Amino acid sequence: MIKTKGVTKISILSRRPVPMAEDAKDPRINVIIHKDFAKYDSAVLDQLKGARGCVWALGVSQTQVSKEDYVKITKDYALAATQAFQDLARENEPFNFVYVSGRGATIEPGRFSPIFACVKGETELALASLRKQNPLMHTSSARPAVVDATAHEAIRQYIPTPPLAYRMVAPFLMTPIRVGMPSMHSPTLELGRFLTEMAMGKHHITSAAQGIAMIGEFPLLENSAIRRLSGPK
Repeated sequence: MIKTKGVTKISILSRRPVPMAEDAKDPRINVIIHKDFAKYDSAVLDQLKGARGCVWALGVSQTQVSKEDYVKITKDYALAATQAFQDLARENEPFNFVYVSGRGATIEPGRFSPIFACVKGETELALASLRKQNPLMHTSSARPAVVDATAHEAIRQYIPTPPLAYRMVAPFLMTPIRVGMPSMHSPTLELGRFLTEMAMGKHHITSAAQGIAMIGEFPLLENSAIRRLSGPK
């Protein structure tokens, strides 16, 4: 978002200060310390007036919390935000809410579908329903796969240290995925640019295509479609 000239203001909802935002010293950035993502009072919403879109990237691994907390963080918080942000949409100026889901999420879970797949799918269905109820809320879902910041120098120092097991395995897995499985690879520079463009309303997706499913007017983008649409700029 910082690199996108068309972005006039960046509001960051966070439970704590954001070092990258502080170091950027960009007058467009406003960090809003927000402790409870289940509700939004007028003081928070007043700071968001004029916003045209949101990239909802809040999340946690299902291995780090209980199932109850995973549902709250992954689904309930996202739906609470969309309900609150509806007032930011104006006639002829829809609000673009981009839900960052993940590869493997499913809207048709089976007996052996993991928790994350079911909960993210449930969230996508709820967001699709909201878009049907309120045409000014342009909700959409993006499903990145293996997120890779290797070539993204600007953000690497701000990424939290991953668990030891991940650090041991990643070097042996990332290169084969990067080279031989592009549909599984989500480089952060391109991913960030694409999500920003979605929040700005630059991708008008109205029908199903390769890697894109539609739930009514709600687009659900698999990583292969994200890679295709975020091609070289």
